[in-house]
Amino acid sequence: MKLPRRKAEVPLDDRLEALAEAADLAEGRLGQEAVDHARAVVARAGARRGLSVEHTAVALAGATGSGKSSLFNALSGTELAAVGVTRPTTAKAQAALWGAGGSGPLLDWLDVPLRHTVEGDASGLILLDLPDHDSIELPHRREVDRLVAAVDLLVWVLDPQKYADAAVHERYLRPLARHRDVMVVVLNQVDRLPERSVKRCLDDLRGLLAAGGLEGVPVLGISARTGEGVPELRALLDRQVSHRRAWSSRLAADVASAAAALWADTRPPDALPPATRPRESLPPDARLPDTLLPDARTRESLPVAAPPAPGQVAVPEVAANRALTRALAQAAGVPAAVEAVAKSHRHRSIAATGWPVTRWLRRLRPDPLRRLHLAKGARSSLPAATAVQVSAVDTALRDVGAAASASVPEPWATAVRHAARSRSEELTDALDRTVAAATSGRVSRAPRWWHVAGTAQWLTVAAMAAGAIWLLVRFALNYLMLPELPTPTVGRAPWPTVLLLGGALAGVLIAALCRVFAWIGGRRRARRAAKASRAGIEEVAGELIVAPTRDELARYARFADRIARATS
Repeated sequence: MKLPRRKAEVPLDDRLEALAEAADLAEGRLGQEAVDHARAVVARAGARRGLSVEHTAVALAGATGSGKSSLFNALSGTELAAVGVTRPTTAKAQAALWGAGGSGPLLDWLDVPLRHTVEGDASGLILLDLPDHDSIELPHRREVDRLVAAVDLLVWVLDPQKYADAAVHERYLRPLARHRDVMVVVLNQVDRLPERSVKRCLDDLRGLLAAGGLEGVPVLGISARTGEGVPELRALLDRQVSHRRAWSSRLAADVASAAAALWADTRPPDALPPATRPRESLPPDARLPDTLLPDARTRESLPVAAPPAPGQVAVPEVAANRALTRALAQAAGVPAAVEAVAKSHRHRSIAATGWPVTRWLRRLRPDPLRRLHLAKGARSSLPAATAVQVSAVDTALRDVGAAASASVPEPWATAVRHAARSRSEELTDALDRTVAAATSGRVSRAPRWWHVAGTAQWLTVAAMAAGAIWLLVRFALNYLMLPELPTPTVGRAPWPTVLLLGGALAGVLIAALCRVFAWIGGRRRARRAAKASRAGIEEVAGELIVAPTRDELARYARFADRIARATS
């Protein structure tokens, strides 16, 4: 029988690196508290890995009167800890050391000044007696919170009267659900209970722990006063110390917990209550008022999807749609620029092929492209976008952002929508340059037929001039009563008249025909200019709209992959 291959565990170094990168990627997107906590975990893990791994720091934590100081004395076989019943007596954590050599830097890092060396076989054990977590003294509670976040192994000491107290379960045990491998729970003072009640209390305690995600955590019933159960607890601690792995298990749990806290801020919109969901009428980059945001308790109660496996989150395809391209083209004045290209071609064509007698009048008119400063691709004088066109662009940008963020959870979806608009202020100049470049390229060298038509026009002028001169010569000879020159005819019409009138008529006909060709050529160049403008606008949209949106989506995909690696 072939056994299934066990999934390889991701090394701690890789998980720490993944968590650090996830925190950097989440900067400005998720809650700053979760980001700072993740970075603090990475820093704390780096510090702990550089200290003694031959020692295991075990903390006894509990409420006032739970008997943890008595348990500390029982485990260490000393009377180091002062024992109290109704008020907190431990103000500063103290340590009992078995095999103290090399433990100094670790205790300095833990900031535990009270240290006592104990003779025994548990070499490498550092047992800490913490202040009461429910102390009326704020410094005591801060000391507990600091060391609970730093030690390698936690032993929670509960008593029969307050083992179900919400203060310890909600504030400490539930948030440490991922730390079940480095946690032990003991029910102290079982000697005060009737024998039949001990099992019932232990079963009830196990049920409370299971409800808080701590199913399988070792639960022991002990009595520090009589010694019942103390040897079992001591044996369990000895096994943990001998393995020398509690510190790495603790760090791995810290990494997974910090990554889960980051992922908990990444929720699909359907997970939010109706009153807290973003409304479609809000701008994509708008923030919800604080009164509409769920409070901390509500956020904790919301469902959180498990992070995907590494490499499962793909970057959605993003592209500029037709509505966006059309809106940008209208706002950039492409129709006016394209019409100017057609008019400019007709203007230059008429100036080159028109009837020479009247074509000089055309030169008095400005070139439409030069009038809009489009001829050289410089800053144009195209009309500014109207309010309707600006609104159309804004709507198109919003649609692109909404489509791109449809498969992305909040608040990353908001970041994606914002990315689609993040460079909108650059659009005006970029589009203006693009349209100018696309239309100025349409002003090419003169077509060959312009030269042919121009030559033909000058031939008609020459014919007119020849006919006019011929007629003037005849008039002069007749006026001076000189013999007339023989005048050939075309039918009954003399050649001088044919040349003068025929040249004028031919020039007008050629000019009219050239206007038709100029209009056709202008439309063709206008279509090319429109196509080039659309291509340029799509390139601008890709650079200023699509690229930032795709980058933000890739950032989220990378974040999800790093979270998955950190929690695997």
